[in-house]
Amino acid sequence: MIKKAAAGFRALLAVLALSFSLLPMDAAHAKGVKEIDASVDAALQGFKKEVKGASEYLAAAKGVLVMPDVKKVGFVVGAQWGEGALRVDGKTVDYYKMEAGSAGFQAGYQKANFVFLFLTQEALDSFHNSNGWSAGAEAGITVVDASTPSASLDTLKAKSSVVAFAFGKEGLMGGWSAKGTKFTKLKAK
Repeated sequence: MIKKAAAGFRALLAVLALSFSLLPMDAAHAKGVKEIDASVDAALQGFKKEVKGASEYLAAAKGVLVMPDVKKVGFVVGAQWGEGALRVDGKTVDYYKMEAGSAGFQAGYQKANFVFLFLTQEALDSFHNSNGWSAGAEAGITVVDASTPSASLDTLKAKSSVVAFAFGKEGLMGGWSAKGTKFTKLKAK
């Protein structure tokens, strides 16, 4: 009986893994730069409304990566994807996609906006000059949930040179970790 249950569970995991591998991660790339820029502008407005001290954080950043409408779906096996823009001095300098996969105890769907602040020129250059930047491998990231009280800018700078804010969440799924998230440049359309 236990062997049958274990075999059934392994089969379920295989089906789920196959299902998630078929998710249309590249379908989002049909967006043009105007649509991405409009989504980034809207996400930045939401960031300023939802996060106390947002204007101060933005002013202190050497660069800001905005990933609006990042989708995360999971049932044991999970996937997360989105695309956005890197802005320096308020101007878009490149477009990026964000992807991650995970396995473990998880179930649900969530959509959220993310703002990554590069607080040092070194951290910004490392990100911008890479061919594929992985959070946790190339740099540690401090993740701040907008629903919790924000730390001071000095406190955040002391923790990490890259700070990510998650806000505008919709849906139900457990927290978010930056570890293993990969960012790659998109070709502008």
